[in-house]
This record gives sequence, C-alpha cells and structure tokens, in this order.
Amino acid sequence: MAAQRLDFIAPREVAWVEIEEPALQADEVRLSTLYSGISAGTQLTAYRGVNPFVQKQFNGESRLFEPREHSESSLYPVRGCWGYEEVGVVTELGSGVKGVKEGDVVYGTWGHKSAHTVSADFAHDHKLPEGVDPLAGIYSQMGAIALNAILDADIHIGETVAVFGQGVPGQLVAQLARLNGADVIAIDLDDYRLGFSQKLGAAHTINSRQTDDVSKRIKELTGGKGADVAIEISGAAGALHEAIRCLAYNGRVVTAGFYQGGAKDLYLGEEFHHNRISLIGSQISGINPQLTHRWDRLRMERTIMELARAGRLKLTDLVTHQVAFEQADAAYRMLDTNAEPVLQVVIKF
Repeated sequence: MAAQRLDFIAPREVAWVEIEEPALQADEVRLSTLYSGISAGTQLTAYRGVNPFVQKQFNGESRLFEPREHSESSLYPVRGCWGYEEVGVVTELGSGVKGVKEGDVVYGTWGHKSAHTVSADFAHDHKLPEGVDPLAGIYSQMGAIALNAILDADIHIGETVAVFGQGVPGQLVAQLARLNGADVIAIDLDDYRLGFSQKLGAAHTINSRQTDDVSKRIKELTGGKGADVAIEISGAAGALHEAIRCLAYNGRVVTAGFYQGGAKDLYLGEEFHHNRISLIGSQISGINPQLTHRWDRLRMERTIMELARAGRLKLTDLVTHQVAFEQADAAYRMLDTNAEPVLQVVIKF
C-alpha cells in the first residue's frame, strides 16, 4: 500500500514523499497513524541544519563522532524528520496474528508518515492502555527520556530539584520529580511555559531572563543551602552552568539536554570544581547501570502510560497546537521563528 512520509531534504526544506509499505507478513500488523508529535529539540536541530550529524557521523564501534567519510555524503534527506512521537491504530492483520485486533491503538516511533508496519509482538507490547486518550500516546519516547533522567537523578523524598528548561521534556521531568517526592523549582526564560509549570505543580518558577542571578535566587528559596539535584534539559550551555552553580555542596546535575556547538558559557573551574559537583549524562540509549536488571526501555514507556491512565501524569495538557499533516511545513516555520507561544505541536493524520 502507498503511504505519505514527511522528510527534511535540506536545512529548512521539507518534502512529502510517497512510499510503498511492504506487503504484510503473517506475523505483522499495519498501523494507520493518528498523531505524530514534533520535537522542538532534536527535530529542530535537523530542520535548522545545526545537528552534529550534519558535519559528522557517529562511529558505533569506537563511539566517537568523526568527520563524514566523503565530502558528498550528507545527513539529508532526513527520512520521517526523525519523528519519534507516534501513535496509530491497527487497520490490517497478518494471517497468523494473535493477541492484537483491528482498532487497537499502538504507540511507538516511526517518523512522520501516514502508515507503518510492525510485528505483532511489538503491537502487543505497545498497546495504549484502555481509557488513555490516543493523543497521549505520542509521549512514549519523550516520557521515557524524562523518566530516564529521573532514574539517573536518584531523587529522595523531601529533596529540592531544580529543572532547567520547561519545554515539553522539562514539563515531564518536573512532574515526575514531584511524583518522586521532590519540591520542584522550574526555570525557563518564557513566562508562557512557566505558566504550565505552575499549573502542573512546580513549587516555584523562575524566569531566567528576568532574574539577575538564578542560582542566588534558588539558594534563597532553599534557605541558603541550594538544590539537592538539578536536571538540565534545555540544551543550553549557560543553563548547564547555572545548574551547577545552584546546587548544595556535593549535589548532582543530570544533563539530559541535547547541546549544539561549544560550551563557552560553562566555567568548570568555579562552582563545579569547588563544590564537588557530580555531573551525570542521561541519554535514552542507555539506563543507569545499577538499574538495568530491573528497568528497560519498555518498562519506562509503560510506566509513563500507566501514570497517564491513573491521572498522575498530565500529558495531553501539554499539547497546544494540532495541525494537519499537509500543513506540517508551516508548523516547523512557526517553531523555528518563535512566531507564537507554543509548547507541543502535534501533526494530525
């Protein structure tokens, strides 16, 4: 069957491409996409052409970034725009499929495209719990990214956690930190996003654009001690430096942001060196080694969806814009230029 996919063909250029979905095997199911979320972080780096993969490639064996081997090689086209916030409905079953039926709603990551084929096992494992709005299904990976940062943070009840960045990932991190028993201080430079933070339970909000010294303010809010943990998820080097500065002695920073370029605003000879700060990198391809015997990617995703089902984690509240698939280029332009207040943009099929 024919499907439509959205690609980045060059920086700030998108194209709709017709693709042929393969014939179903006996153990496969076909999904028709309902929603696909736009990541205002990773996806925008590819849209703008500032992603490290534009000039370099990652060597999986050495785990080093290296220059692209051939000058003519390119990141583009980025197929499916690196979309990783998808949810769809089962519309076709292979002849041998059991445990999945037409009409089941399945979440996963398959890019901005109208249809997708998965194994019956995948569909079974990634069924959206009954009673959960299908729109919430877009948050399986973003929710896992946020939960992974929480697992890395090792938060204890009664602690103060400063969350730098209140886009969608930061909103999820802040809610999860609060569910872990923390008092959350949410930091961002946008009052629109901070309004969501306050509504969703942050104890304090700080607009970093309007505050002379963010870390000093955090020290004041914690009786002079500082935050126990800071989670930096904005991807800004200056925010990482403030995350280090705001901590109590022997505190820890979890860095979950996707940083672009250098880090000229990071001064490791100051508070980092003198306050014995721990710096922990958090990325969805790996889990805290102390937890891998109990936690994996699927458990994180299921936890997010169960928290949503129970009403303890607000997901659909973060969606501010829905656009038709045919208007996705306008959505990217809006995000790129900050044309209007926005939190989560969703492509609707």
